[in-house]
Amino acid sequence: MDTMLEGWTEPEQAVAREAFDRAYSRAVDQLVATVRSRAEELSSADSVWQLHDFLSIERHTIEGRFDFRLDGILFVFASLVKESLLQIDELAGLDAEKLAKIVAMSRF
Repeated sequence: MDTMLEGWTEPEQAVAREAFDRAYSRAVDQLVATVRSRAEELSSADSVWQLHDFLSIERHTIEGRFDFRLDGILFVFASLVKESLLQIDELAGLDAEKLAKIVAMSRF
């Protein structure tokens, strides 16, 4: 078995993937709403460049945050729970130890 997948059953992997995709979709939806709002306020070249800079930062943040590798996914889930992009109950199906770790890490 691939060491990256050790400790993860196929059903857990499916739960993790679905939760991850759901949180990603929420993050993108939030970004789109923010961009729409900011775009309505564009009034100069400077405001366009500020929007560009904002988007560059957000792209870097989202690409860094959303890394689906099972060896680090508990940390990702804890961060997403802390940021309200994911709820613990959306991770139902993971074993109790994994859920406990996510809950504990999300408190810091």
